[in-house]
Amino acid sequence: MIKEALQYLIGLGNTRTEEVGGQILSTQPMHVIDEPTCKAIVVHSLSGLVQYLKSEFDGSQTLMIHVEDPTTVNVLTNFTRDRKRNLLVQAKAMIPEFRCDKWYGAEDFNIKPQSVFVTNAHRDDMLKVVGNIKDENVATFGDDGVSQQVTAKTGVATVGSVKVPNPVKLAPYRTFVEVRQPESNFVFRMRSGPECALFESDGGAWKVEAMDTVQQYLQKELDEQIEAGTIVLIA
Repeated sequence: MIKEALQYLIGLGNTRTEEVGGQILSTQPMHVIDEPTCKAIVVHSLSGLVQYLKSEFDGSQTLMIHVEDPTTVNVLTNFTRDRKRNLLVQAKAMIPEFRCDKWYGAEDFNIKPQSVFVTNAHRDDMLKVVGNIKDENVATFGDDGVSQQVTAKTGVATVGSVKVPNPVKLAPYRTFVEVRQPESNFVFRMRSGPECALFESDGGAWKVEAMDTVQQYLQKELDEQIEAGTIVLIA
């Protein structure tokens, strides 16, 4: 055992390194110390991200902006010595809570779209029905899986059957507030209780639209840096 240890130590003394194809190769195993990385700054708005980039607080190095998803934008460096990228800044959108596929009581549902959805005609039509339901029974006659009817106020003192609007085009707050919120189709359903729910029906196409909108915002705000080649923007 002592002999093998001595031979190993002698071998270490004869270690030779060469650069081949941009990589450092060694005749002996080498202990590689990873280059230290900084902790990313987290901001919660696109304007905060733009302010950081325009300040050049960490120098004028070339950076990549990656729009990862509708609520996340990352600012990355070039490859480091050990072929990794540093995450300098991350923008995370603060999104109000609303769950699709979840049944809400009529009162809760009446409040949610008013606080977490952009105002449009379809939202208002839906709220008129929800806000005027008269009893706890949702009629199922004529329900073909798309259209429903409920008993609701139809005038100052009258009660009648009204058709539940469906599908509805709505724009929940799902990305950064500085950009336009994407509209998409939802299936609006009601059941006894009364309870209401929304179900996404666009296959996630809104996510692509939201990312494109975020990219356009950053392209406009950082046009000079992008033209100069100090920032690369991808989505």
